[in-house]
Amino acid sequence: MSQVVLTVLYPWPINAEKFNADYEAHLDLLHEKARIPSGPKPYSVVRFLAGPDGNPPFYQSFTMAFPSAQALQEAMSTVGMQEVAADAERISTGGKPTILIGEPKH
Repeated sequence: MSQVVLTVLYPWPINAEKFNADYEAHLDLLHEKARIPSGPKPYSVVRFLAGPDGNPPFYQSFTMAFPSAQALQEAMSTVGMQEVAADAERISTGGKPTILIGEPKH
């Protein structure tokens, strides 16, 4: 089994300040429900910047690796992670987040 990466892409929010505050609380919920200890985080968050063509279609991304597709499915099937997913949709005021699952290529 190979590693898989979950990526969540958030469209531009209606109110960026509110999204940013809500997102901090969302990450706290993720840490609680996924039992992520303090210290090095097993995920990355990227806020996108304007490029030569202006703002990109997405405001921010969240990326987290899992050891296998089965591990991702098992994690996402828990009540806690379903709560986290519902919260991600709630705070994404610019539209529904885009969810991508991929395999790293070396």
